[in-house]
Amino acid sequence: MDIVSATENSHLESTNTATVTVTAASSTSPAPSRYESQKRRDWNTFGQYLRNHRPPLTLARCSGAHVLEFLRYLDQFGKTKVHTQMCPFFGHPNPPHPCPCPLRQAWGSLDALIGRLRAAFEENGGKQEANPFAARVVRLYLREVRDLQAKARGISYEKKKRKRPPQALPMASQVQVTNDPPAL
Repeated sequence: MDIVSATENSHLESTNTATVTVTAASSTSPAPSRYESQKRRDWNTFGQYLRNHRPPLTLARCSGAHVLEFLRYLDQFGKTKVHTQMCPFFGHPNPPHPCPCPLRQAWGSLDALIGRLRAAFEENGGKQEANPFAARVVRLYLREVRDLQAKARGISYEKKKRKRPPQALPMASQVQVTNDPPAL
């Protein structure tokens, strides 16, 4: 009887150990990527903005105009100096002195934010054709911000030119070598 009890106890102990190990392994899921964390944070921020909007907005009633309103709201938290046309440093990438021009969100930050919110909208049940972050007015606004900031800094954003594959040079076996003297 003691042998059977000892065997059962050792079996129970190994089963409990396995259970604890499995439970611990299943509860530790991989941490979300930096992109996923940022996307979730941006989505929550936009949701908070909609709740605080007067009158409060539902996501279903949100349009591209509301997205633009949100982007303009975010400008107050920007860290990028954007010179106005009246500023003596307008068009200079590295002004020598401080000026009273406003701080705004950088174009690249806004562009990345809209990309994350477009993805989050669809992941949270929104239909692609009804995505306010993909509205034409939002794309035009981003282009306008990009151009304005480029002019203010004196830097142009041009499309990257596609690199063409190098032309193949004739192989040595295809080149004819002659020992004839050059013709005069």
